[in-house]
Amino acid sequence: MTWTTIWAKPRTWQRRIQRSLKDCSAWPNQCEMTWAITIESERTCGSSIHWMFARQNRPSQLLPHARVSLHIRTNESLTLSLTHATFHPHTPNMKHCIDSLAIAIVAVVFLGSFTEAHADDRPNIILLLADDLGYGDLSCFGSPAVKTPHLDRLASEGLKCNRFYAGSAVCSPTRASVLTGRYPLRFGITKHFNDRNGWLPESATTVAELLKDAGYNTAHIGKWHLGGLHVDEPGKRLTNQPGPRQHGFDFYQTQIEQQPLRGQMGRDKTLFRKGGTVLLRNDQRISQDDPYYHKHFTDANGDFAVEMIEKLSSEEDPFFINMWWLVPHKPYEPAPEPHWSDTAADDITDDQHRFRSMVQHMDAKVGAILRKLDELKIADNTLVLFTSDNGAAFEGFIHDLKGGKTELHDGGIRVPMIVRWPDAIPAGQTSQTFSHTNDLLPTFCDAASVQLPSDLPLDGLSLLSHWKGGTPPSQVERGTVFWQLDLYKSLQRHYPKPKPYATEVVMRGNWKLLAFKGKPVELFDVGADPNEKRNVLAEHPELVASLSAQLKDWLNEPRVTK
Repeated sequence: MTWTTIWAKPRTWQRRIQRSLKDCSAWPNQCEMTWAITIESERTCGSSIHWMFARQNRPSQLLPHARVSLHIRTNESLTLSLTHATFHPHTPNMKHCIDSLAIAIVAVVFLGSFTEAHADDRPNIILLLADDLGYGDLSCFGSPAVKTPHLDRLASEGLKCNRFYAGSAVCSPTRASVLTGRYPLRFGITKHFNDRNGWLPESATTVAELLKDAGYNTAHIGKWHLGGLHVDEPGKRLTNQPGPRQHGFDFYQTQIEQQPLRGQMGRDKTLFRKGGTVLLRNDQRISQDDPYYHKHFTDANGDFAVEMIEKLSSEEDPFFINMWWLVPHKPYEPAPEPHWSDTAADDITDDQHRFRSMVQHMDAKVGAILRKLDELKIADNTLVLFTSDNGAAFEGFIHDLKGGKTELHDGGIRVPMIVRWPDAIPAGQTSQTFSHTNDLLPTFCDAASVQLPSDLPLDGLSLLSHWKGGTPPSQVERGTVFWQLDLYKSLQRHYPKPKPYATEVVMRGNWKLLAFKGKPVELFDVGADPNEKRNVLAEHPELVASLSAQLKDWLNEPRVTK
């Protein structure tokens, strides 16, 4: 589904006009209709023209293999005319179902004053996902060591969420949650992928697919870690696993994720400095004469994001850029100047210095992205969201939270989150409302005015109304929230893994139950005890029984693995 618009913000009332074709049985592969739909107003007006394809007996079922061209004409008397539309079915099977189709072209007219006509009022969307960045690793979230002025700016101009949770305590499961709005266990993703096997099933519906179907241009940049990035000897992507394009991205640039290639670069601590040498762009490894070949991986990601913003901003349709940094994940490598010198300090280890320089380098690239949005004058209608895939690893900072990466206490799953959209989200807000990476898909689709399919299962909620200053989702709406993670024997921190070990979490309101293979081991009231110091499991047997029963049901629900 896509749309073409002549835009004005809604004011007081709207009028809806609909036309549909009844006799479609004789349509050829290209059919042109001309209608005299004319809307006049004595006042200044703007209009939005929306189109969709639907089966006559199932109006909500969109048909993905068709296009429509709308031809809009306006004149000085502020008359809007839909002169004609062109239907292009472009699949061999379309003729078999053509007699059951109807085209509905809906014109929605908003009356009110405006000074400039816009091609599309839907926001551009940029998701910035850090890798292993802890809850306290930004200066706007209280870092005592790392200065992040550009992300601090983003927070001051938008909303900072203090209770945002990743879908897992490790990489790949959270990324599945981000893209699908579903628990990663639904797809059998219970740990990080190891560059050898494992992938997000192609049948999974992603936010990129939904936005693309709605007319968005979509691009993925940076780390992927959801499978499908192995290449053959000439550098062509192997097609035995789905990759970014199969999950809705028109364009992508990432790293080849293949052993022993990446593993050796990690051991040599060259994964960032020589990251450009293993770039994969649109299913093909880049050549040595490509300008990105000799770039640091963080520069390759940030610079390419700026390049894509410039390119896509010239298009008529809005864009969705999915920017997944690899920093500050290990191997810890010195960032280029000036970030290395800027983060030098007495009494810190070499790894601490490297870590801080990597975070500052990423922040500088975020600054370049924000400056490009300002330069192109599209910042006001661009939703930018920054968060992390899991809690802090070795050198990260989590304040007094318990645990860390690979661990289901809050240190492993509670992460920083900032969102800015000047046209819609008031600046300078701080939210204490629970939210989750599962919420990103429904929220982004809500912001983009994308109607979700009625049969699409989701585990998240739209937060858009709350971000705009409205009431947050109620406890009834939120319901019970779950996590599952295979047991990792070591904690990626500088101290032993907290005991008792947990492989599942079930949370309802402020109550958080941790379980090991379904058996309850700890209960915390994270509202009163955010650092999870007092286990009250024995004090609430009925609550434990209720949460345990819900966990059992959830663990036994069907999974999609193909």
